[in-house]
Parts: sequence; C-alpha cells; structure tokens
Amino acid sequence: MGDSITRLYNAALSCRNDDPSTSRTARLLRSGRSKMAKKLAEEAIEVVIDAMHGDRDAVVKESADLIYNLVILWVSSGIRPEDVWKEMDRRERLLGIAEKVPKKVADDSSRRKIVVLEGRRLRKRR
Repeated sequence: MGDSITRLYNAALSCRNDDPSTSRTARLLRSGRSKMAKKLAEEAIEVVIDAMHGDRDAVVKESADLIYNLVILWVSSGIRPEDVWKEMDRRERLLGIAEKVPKKVADDSSRRKIVVLEGRRLRKRR
C-alpha cells in the first residue's frame, strides 16, 4: 500500500499546476487547507457511518476517498509519505505496530487549540 500512496502523492504533486477546471486535484489543492481538511473530515465520517451500517463495500470505497483526501492535505502541508512512515516506524519501536502512542495531558498549554472552520460561529448548546 505504501507504493500506492507514494504514487498518489507524486501524481498529486504533478497536478499542482494543472488547470483547476479540468483537474479535481488541482482544484482541491487551490481551495485552501481549510477546505481540504473539511473534505477529509467528511470522508472520515462517511467511513464511520458505512462501517456502523456494516456496508463493507462502501467502507472500502470511502476509505479510498479518505486516503486520497489525506494525501492531498499532505501535499498542501509539505508532508511527504516518508515523513509519516518514519513516525510509524518510531511508534512501532516504542509500542509495537498495533498500538497508538498515548497523548500526554501534562498541561493545557501543550494541547491543540480548537478552531472554527470557514468562519462559522459556535452556538451555545441548550
């Protein structure tokens, strides 16, 4: 799979200067990181919904869309697949391949800030 992701990454890199009217990838790359992140989140939600419904074929198809949008976000962010593979290797050495590195909650200053995408206002919950 790493080879497929690397090929996808290289193809996306080559699309950066393509005509956005004929290339979905070029259009997405020009749309800004906020839009790319939103597309990635939408695909992740679709995978979750299809998995909850037990629709294996839909999970496979939506997972391919999810990976595509993740790679596009990597291109925009200057992240290479090798960067991610190195991090995965580091984690495997620490905990094994099937474990996720726990998040440290030492203090609030090290936590990520929550941002509102596309200027939407937060509404108070009742």
